[in-house]
Amino acid sequence: MKRNDLRNVAIIAHVDHGKTTLVDEMLKQSGGFRDNQEVAERVMDSNDIERERGITILAKNTSVIYKDVKINIIDTPGHADFSGEVERVLKMVNGVIVLVDAAEGCMPQTRFVLSKAIEMGHPIIIVVNKIDRPDARLDEIGDEILELLLDLDATEEQIESPMLFCSGRQGTASYSQYEDGNDIIPLFDTILEHIPAPEGKASEPLQMLISSIDYNDYVGRIGVGRIERGRIVVGQQVTVCDYHKLHPNYNSKVVTIYQIDGLNRTPVDDAYVGDIVWVSGIENITIGDTLCIPSAPEPLEFVKISEPTVEMTFSVNDSPFAGREGKFVTSRQLRDRLYKEILRDVSLRVSDTETTDSFNVAGRGEMHLSVLIETMRREGFELAVSTPRVLYRKIDNERCEPIERLFIDVPKGLEGAVMEKLGPRKAEIVSMSPSGNRMELEFLIPSRGLFGYKSEFLTDTKGEGIMNTIFDSYQPYKGDIPKRNSGSLVAFETGESVTYGLFNAQERGTLFIGAGTPVYEGMIVGESPKSDDLVVNVCKKKHLTNTRASGSDDALRLITPRKLSLEDSLEFISDDELMEVTPKSIRLRKRILDNQIRAKQRAKE
Repeated sequence: MKRNDLRNVAIIAHVDHGKTTLVDEMLKQSGGFRDNQEVAERVMDSNDIERERGITILAKNTSVIYKDVKINIIDTPGHADFSGEVERVLKMVNGVIVLVDAAEGCMPQTRFVLSKAIEMGHPIIIVVNKIDRPDARLDEIGDEILELLLDLDATEEQIESPMLFCSGRQGTASYSQYEDGNDIIPLFDTILEHIPAPEGKASEPLQMLISSIDYNDYVGRIGVGRIERGRIVVGQQVTVCDYHKLHPNYNSKVVTIYQIDGLNRTPVDDAYVGDIVWVSGIENITIGDTLCIPSAPEPLEFVKISEPTVEMTFSVNDSPFAGREGKFVTSRQLRDRLYKEILRDVSLRVSDTETTDSFNVAGRGEMHLSVLIETMRREGFELAVSTPRVLYRKIDNERCEPIERLFIDVPKGLEGAVMEKLGPRKAEIVSMSPSGNRMELEFLIPSRGLFGYKSEFLTDTKGEGIMNTIFDSYQPYKGDIPKRNSGSLVAFETGESVTYGLFNAQERGTLFIGAGTPVYEGMIVGESPKSDDLVVNVCKKKHLTNTRASGSDDALRLITPRKLSLEDSLEFISDDELMEVTPKSIRLRKRILDNQIRAKQRAKE
C-alpha cells in the first residue's frame, strides 16, 4: 500500500546555508499562516539561543499541505556539534533536500550529511540557495555538487537528482539558473514527483522506530518517530525493544499520540504506516527503541549514537561572590538539572565524580557544551566550569584521541600565518587549493589542538577567515601540544576596581574589566603577554597629599577592556583556572584563590 497523500522529507545543509529561512517560505506559501498573522523571521528557530546565534540546534518538524498531500518537513541543524541530530532524523524520512549556498558551495557539513543520506539510499533534491547573492557562482556550483556525489559513491539515480535554484529570502524557486522564479511552487512540485510516498500495510503488526526524544515536565519523555509498519492506537499495549539489546524488552501503554499540523501538535486517536508521530506515556523510552505489538517484538536496525569527544567538569560555585546573583546554587539542584538534560539530549553524558559537588559532562564539542551552559545560566543557575578536555580511547592497546577535519578559507597571503600557528598544534595539511582571490586549506588536527585557536585565527586573518570542523576519526596520540603562551593578570585583593589601579595594571597586559567592577582575590582581570601570571592591584587608590604638582592630576585614560563571551572564556582558561557562570556575569578565576598559597605551590613544582 502506498500513502500517496503523504511525503516525509528532511532539509540538510551546512550551517548558515538558509535551511530555516527556506522552511519559513514553504510555510507561508502553502497557507501555513493566516493572512493577518504576525510571523517572526526564522520561525522554526523557537529557542532564544538559536535566534541570537542564528543557528539551528535541535531538529524540528513542521508540515504543509500542497495539492491535498501532507508534506512533513524536518529542519535539521547545520553545525557539526549537533550532527547527531541529523543522523537520527534521516531514519524518519523517505528523501532529502540538500541545500548548497550559491557562493560558498559544498562545505564540510554538506559532505557529512549528504554521505549519510547516500548510505541510506535516500532520493535527493539539490537546491542551490541564495542565488541573489552578488558573489554567487552558479556556473561552478553544479560541477562541485556533481563531483561531491561521485566522490561519495552515489547511485546513478542520486547523481541524476533534480536541481533547483532558489532564493529562500525572496521565496522564489526555478528549474534553471537563467530563469527568475516567482514563487516556491517548483520546489513543492519536485517534492511530490521525486520523493517517494511511504509504503507498507496498515494490517501488519506495528513497528515504529523512535528517532528523536522530546521531554515535558508533565508527561515525561515523548518518543518521536515514523511508523514503519501497521497502525498505532491510543491506549494500545506495546512492547519496547532495542536492536542493540542495551536493555531487555518491556511492555507499556500508549497514553497520547500527536501529529504535526503546521507548527502545532494535534492530538489524534490513531496513526498509520508512514506517519511521523509523538507518543507519550512510555517510561524510559530512548532513541533507537522500536515499539511493537507484544505478540511480534521485532526491533528495527538503528545506528548507534556517536560517542562524546569532549568533557568538562561542572561544579558548585564556591567563589567569594557565590549565591549573590543565582537562583539555583546547590549541588542537588545542579545534579538534578544535568541528569534532566540527559532525558532530552542523548548525545550528552553526565557522571558523578569523587566529590559530591562536581560532575563530569561530556558532549560532541565545545559548542554543544557551551549551549548547555548558556541555557542553564538563563534558567538561574550558578556554577563553575573547568577547561574542556578530550576523551581518549584505548584501541588495540594504544592510546587514541579524537581527530577533527579542519577546513579553512582565507584571503591569499594569510595562509602562512595560519599554517605557522597550526604547526605546533599537531595539524597535518591534507590539501591546499586557490579559489579566486582566496585559499582553501584542509587539515587533520587533534580536537585538543583546536582549544583556544578560534580567537587567534580571527586575529591572524583580520576577521576575514572562515573556519569549519567536523569529527574525522580516532588516531594514535599525537604528542604534547604547548599550552597558551600568555599568562593571566590576577587580582591582588577583594574590592571594587578603580581607575587609578586599572591605569597601572593596563601597562602589564590586556584588561577584561572596567572601573567599578567588583573583584575578589584570585579573580582573573586580564591577560599578560608573558607566560607567567602577574598579580595586580586593580583596587589601589591614589595616595592623596596636600601637595599638588603640575601635570600629576591629569585625567587618567583607560584603554577599552576586552569583553570575553562565554566561548571566549572557555577558550582562554587553562588547567588551573575556572569559569564562574551566573545569570548576570561570567568571571574567570584561579582554582586556588589565595595568591600566597598559589605562589608556594608553584615554587614546589
